[in-house]
Amino acid sequence: MTAFHLAQVNIGRIVAPLDGPELADFVAQLPEINALAERSPGFVWRMVDDEGEDATGFRPDERDDMLLINCSVWESVEALRNFTYHTDHLRVLSRRREWFHRMAEVHQALWWIPAGHRPSIAEAMERVARVREHGPGPLAFTFRDPHPAPPTTAQVQGHVLECRAAVDLP
Repeated sequence: MTAFHLAQVNIGRIVAPLDGPELADFVAQLPEINALAERSPGFVWRMVDDEGEDATGFRPDERDDMLLINCSVWESVEALRNFTYHTDHLRVLSRRREWFHRMAEVHQALWWIPAGHRPSIAEAMERVARVREHGPGPLAFTFRDPHPAPPTTAQVQGHVLECRAAVDLP
């Protein structure tokens, strides 16, 4: 078991109301894609609204009724990358321009969290803002510029002991 998991957030502005015909195909595919995520190796958790099926009931910006959020937790960058780009999720992702406006600013972020932690909407939006304001770094990054998980105390102690052992050798 690892001490850290990877959180991810994506936000997007839909082209029409969720209950409109423009988004009918997107909405129809949500249960399938969410179930696929939950069955995927390395999946830990995903944010759901009060309905308990997906996060489409959340509005991460109270001034923008068309902004949606997707947030989930994975065991690793590799697990999330495999789900995103090597499953049927890619089929839906490739159609995103039909359902979402192209955003001029950063709309996603990845960051390491202690295992067991579940990010809030505010925390997720703060990570998007961090990438927007400071670029990718160890506290918030993207697939293009991933950062390793922080070392655990055991890893740090093990490294120190390993270094001491190497120094003590004749």
